[in-house]
Amino acid sequence: MFKYQVDEHTSLAITEMRHAEALYNVIAENRHHIGQFLMFAKNQTLEETKSFVETSLTRFATGIGVPTCIWYDNQLIGSIGLHISKANRSASIGYWISKEYEAKGIMTKCCKAMIDYGFRELDLNRIEIRAIKENIRSRAIPERLGFKLEGTLRQDVQLYDAMADTIVYGLLAQEWLY
Repeated sequence: MFKYQVDEHTSLAITEMRHAEALYNVIAENRHHIGQFLMFAKNQTLEETKSFVETSLTRFATGIGVPTCIWYDNQLIGSIGLHISKANRSASIGYWISKEYEAKGIMTKCCKAMIDYGFRELDLNRIEIRAIKENIRSRAIPERLGFKLEGTLRQDVQLYDAMADTIVYGLLAQEWLY
């Protein structure tokens, strides 16, 4: 089992099937909050959450993913994961957090932990974070952590009844100073 202690209150642990119901409950309680920019949250069922966990575990077992739940004082509050391209020694980070825990620095610390893990343990050369242009809180994280703004992918993502632009941030191992 993968577990990473972020700080005295926060840890990351591989998402396991035994976490599926708790993960689903956090999604369900935060449908509007998470669903503003991540369409899966609006109608996610428990069965879909279990399927996601199963797929994530397969990705972890094959070395192309590091799916983790974010735990704060032993309560599941969100999710963060690496999506890895072994051939390119690169990965992207995806994340979301319960509204109650937003704007407390938790996600920035979790991203920092994932970046450290990716560069130091997985020997990645590049990590990317993408965010919907209007998702200012999500975009602030890579900006705070020293990522470079690499561009805008115009009308890149279907977001309900419209297409949304995605902002791309990148960080190279040689740039990681933390």
